[in-house]
Amino acid sequence: MAPHGLTTIMAMAAGLVFGTARAAGDEDSRIVGRLDVEFQAAVKANDVSTIERILHPDMILILGNGTVVTRTQLLQEAREQRINYQQQDEVPGTQTVRLYGGDTAVVTALLWVKAVRNGTLLDKRVWFSDVYLRTASGWRYAFGQASLNVPDPTPPAAAPK
Repeated sequence: MAPHGLTTIMAMAAGLVFGTARAAGDEDSRIVGRLDVEFQAAVKANDVSTIERILHPDMILILGNGTVVTRTQLLQEAREQRINYQQQDEVPGTQTVRLYGGDTAVVTALLWVKAVRNGTLLDKRVWFSDVYLRTASGWRYAFGQASLNVPDPTPPAAAPK
């Protein structure tokens, strides 16, 4: 076979491999993105079984103030329904899923939390990054980090002239 023909065949094969890998990556991104939204809904509903299914056994969450929250603590909080949520939702259009290799994904989004905890109203927005790992039983949420409260993105009304 002429070198030019071999080059063409190799380029076509690389395109097929890249296209297949990209399609698999796109599907993984969709799966992880949906899983993160499902996790936020489970937290909002204090749905212990769904939270437990999604969390990696070694999961930890680090809050913007430096507090470390373990999987056990998150599950206990949901069991005891310590927080009554009205909102625990990703702000539409803010979610980004990035894949690193074939087994790690990072979800970043702006989360609106409105809830009552110990009689105190919380109404805040935080940016978070959630790290998911592919395991033998599927994608699991292994590490999270949330910012401190960020200002409401809605600009104030202009003063009348």
